[in-house]
Amino acid sequence: MAILKQMGVVTTAAAIASAPVCTIHYSKNIPLTDGATPRFFINKLKEANIKLSLDTNQTDYRNEGHSYRWHCNSYEVIFYDKIKDLEKARTSNKRAVEKDSDLQLPIAEKLKNKRKLEVLRMEVRLNKRKKIKQLFAQLAIKNDLTFKKLFKPAISKKILMHYMDELESKRPTLLDYKTSSDQDGKTLLADLIFHNPTLGPKKVLQLYGFKAALNIMTPRELRAMFANHSTRTWYRLIAQANQIRLPETQKPFGDIRKCLTKFKPLRFK
Repeated sequence: MAILKQMGVVTTAAAIASAPVCTIHYSKNIPLTDGATPRFFINKLKEANIKLSLDTNQTDYRNEGHSYRWHCNSYEVIFYDKIKDLEKARTSNKRAVEKDSDLQLPIAEKLKNKRKLEVLRMEVRLNKRKKIKQLFAQLAIKNDLTFKKLFKPAISKKILMHYMDELESKRPTLLDYKTSSDQDGKTLLADLIFHNPTLGPKKVLQLYGFKAALNIMTPRELRAMFANHSTRTWYRLIAQANQIRLPETQKPFGDIRKCLTKFKPLRFK
C-alpha cells in the first residue's frame, strides 16, 4: 500500500481484493534434480504441432535454447530456464523473460552453490478479460474475476495442466519412438504393422514416411512446407499419428506433470 501511495494511488486492501482483473499470469517453478536440463524439455516442446497462425519463438543465450513461447494477442504460454533468466537479469532486466527479475536477484545468489539444481519455469499469461472468461467457462471454473478470487493454487494448477495437455496432444507420438537396432527403418515398419493390426498398408507406409520426415524437421516446419494444402488433411494425419501404438516410447513430460500434480511451492533456501 505504501508503494502505491508513493505512486500517487490511494486505495485500500479491500478495494484491491475486490478489483476486477483484466490480466493474470499463472506459473510454476519445476525443479530438475536428476540431470535433466530446461533445454531438453524446451527442445521437446518445440516439436509440438502449434497452429501456424500462432507465433512461437525461441530466445537463445550463447546458442543454448533458453525459452519457448507460444503467443497470440489474448494469451501466451512460456517455458524458460529460470536460473539463466536470473543470470541475464544481472546484466539487464530488459534481456530477461520475466521483467521483474531484478527483484529476484537474491535468489540467484542462493542458487550459486546448488550445482545439481536446474529450474524450468512454466507461465500462462492471460492478457485479456474476455480470454479469462472464455477459458474459465471451458474448464468449468466458477469464480468472480476479482483479484482475491483468481489468485488460488487450485485455479493456477488447472490452467497450467490444461495448457500442458494442449501442448502434449499436439506433439506426435512418433517423435518418442526409439530403437537400438542398427536397422531402425525395418524395426519401425515391423512395429507399426505388428502393434497396429487394423492399419492397412497405405496408412502404415504413410506413417512410416511421416516418421522419416520428423527425423529431419519439426512438425511446424513440415506443416509450413505443405501450407498450400488442406489443413484438415494435415491435422487428421497428426491425430492418427497420436493414436498408434508403438513400443519403446516414453512420454518426455512426466516430471513436469508430476510437479504440476503435486503443485508444491519451490523454496530456495
